[in-house]
Amino acid sequence: MRIEHIAMYVNDLERARDFFIKYFGAVSNAGYHNKNTGFRSYFLSFDDGARLEIMNRPGMQDAEKTSARTGFIHIAFSLGSREKVDELTAVLREDGFEVLSGPRTTGDGYYESCIVGVEGNQIEITV
Repeated sequence: MRIEHIAMYVNDLERARDFFIKYFGAVSNAGYHNKNTGFRSYFLSFDDGARLEIMNRPGMQDAEKTSARTGFIHIAFSLGSREKVDELTAVLREDGFEVLSGPRTTGDGYYESCIVGVEGNQIEITV
């Protein structure tokens, strides 16, 4: 068994799509729009076959995204090397994204950094 995809609602669909394409090498489909409901989405595919669906629709609620809450808390991307983690973290910092931690080796042995990505969602960047 494998996870087929993960989905997240966003306010600015194109900005979110562009973020994952620019920083994580995502490839986007042409998008979907249900004219009856106003629902829109893109499926973003990554090199290893993982997929992320980003969606939006009218009337969404946008609650504060605190780091200590129940539910999904972050998405993690494995880049393959410490050097790539360092490089992407530096690029994201230079582009104005908040770096919450790292790059560092965690107590459980991961080399990672955590950033606040598009629309306040936490992203872990790891080897």
